[in-house]
Amino acid sequence: MPAVARVALVGSTASGKSTLAMAVAGQLAEVHIISVDSMQVYRGMDIGTAKPTPAERALVPHHCLDLVDPSAAFTVADFRDAHDAALREIASRGGRALLVGGTGLYHRVIVDDFELPGEWPELRSELIAEAETTGPEDLHKRLALLDPTAAAKIEPSNARRLVRALEVCVGSGRQFSSFGPGVDSYPDTAVVQIGLRRPREVIARRVADRVHRMIELGLVEEVRTLVERGLSRTAAQALGYKEIVEHLEGAVDENEAIETIITRTRRFAVRQDRWFRRDPRVRWIDVDDDPVVEAAPALVAAFESLT
Repeated sequence: MPAVARVALVGSTASGKSTLAMAVAGQLAEVHIISVDSMQVYRGMDIGTAKPTPAERALVPHHCLDLVDPSAAFTVADFRDAHDAALREIASRGGRALLVGGTGLYHRVIVDDFELPGEWPELRSELIAEAETTGPEDLHKRLALLDPTAAAKIEPSNARRLVRALEVCVGSGRQFSSFGPGVDSYPDTAVVQIGLRRPREVIARRVADRVHRMIELGLVEEVRTLVERGLSRTAAQALGYKEIVEHLEGAVDENEAIETIITRTRRFAVRQDRWFRRDPRVRWIDVDDDPVVEAAPALVAAFESLT
């Protein structure tokens, strides 16, 4: 991997990461932003993912955006490859990288250079069908026999993770838990990590404001267009998109869909916060008002410490 200075900015959705990142990248020379967001990789999913605007991308080089059509499958391994390609480009330009985003697993894979197991799509399809037919609990029992360590860390109701763990166990002949130290281990890393933290009630209010702004910007029409083109299973489950799809299908009215997006996004923000807070390597900054004023000096200092 190219020797590029990397600083990561983490935190929950609506914490102010993007605003802060743009300010710091504009202040420091040769800083590129790498998006660490599992949904911003999809072309056309712009409003609902709060993707950087064309004007912002013209001001600061951005990477790992618009990588595939939303009808295509995209994995964490694909993201790692895209991240590594971005680092090579940044290195060729003598730049530095600011990693920005809230997708926890993507973040850990690139910060800690996880070993990733392969993929067995046919086997995965069989396991998905089994989970839909008999329920995920049976998959959990099978995993407990093949890999007790992995089974102990996965809820019996979490079909997605159970399918992936069993896919790897059966497909590779190795226990899923044998691939790297896992997300519960926090080894030394060359990436300096800064976290933004706001009171939960502030995040809740900012989430609501953000969702209403997305609706005003045309989220419903964006989703309508994407549905006509086709959405992959993963893209169709994205926050904001899933709910609008349900509205377009006539299952709920627009106001119900909006309120559901707000509720689910608030819950997601809590999960993000818990995920990142478990990492003892993150230096947290409590933001009272303006993240640029209150946190930019810490990010600038982090880059300076790596030069």
